[in-house]
Amino acid sequence: MSHSIRRIAAVTLAAGAVFGAAVPPACAQSGPHEAVAYRSCVVISGVQADSPGFDDRSNRSLNRNREWIDVTNTSRHSANRDGWTRSDEDGHTYTFHHYRLDGRSTVRVHTGIGRDTYRDVSQDRRNYAWDNRSDTATLRNDHGRFIDDASWGGRHHRGGHDGNHHDRRL
Repeated sequence: MSHSIRRIAAVTLAAGAVFGAAVPPACAQSGPHEAVAYRSCVVISGVQADSPGFDDRSNRSLNRNREWIDVTNTSRHSANRDGWTRSDEDGHTYTFHHYRLDGRSTVRVHTGIGRDTYRDVSQDRRNYAWDNRSDTATLRNDHGRFIDDASWGGRHHRGGHDGNHHDRRL
């Protein structure tokens, strides 16, 4: 291979590497409010706000498979979720501590007291977090940036000061 052909190949590979690094990730998109609006690969994928049976504030009623929110990472890459929060319209907030969500996986955040695993975490609350009839679950990253929300029963997300309002009805 001649010296000039190797040089052309090297320049082409270097240009491809620079171009590839400049391309936004699959979870970034252009938006009307900023040049590139952030859209996370993490979404609220399910909510069970009204635990089955009578609301008696027991740990059984609050915990496993009773009152929960599912948070799903839709990308194939795992990511640190330390400092991320989920909150409701009344200001009840849960903060993820030292948590890494694997790619293409879901974590269920339970309201009650329990042992944390890679698939289930507990807020360790002794009272309900969600309004059975209507509420909004909001997910924010560790910088307080809006990531996703889900509403049920007639309420809608109130905020979105950053222009990234993604209200969904469940």
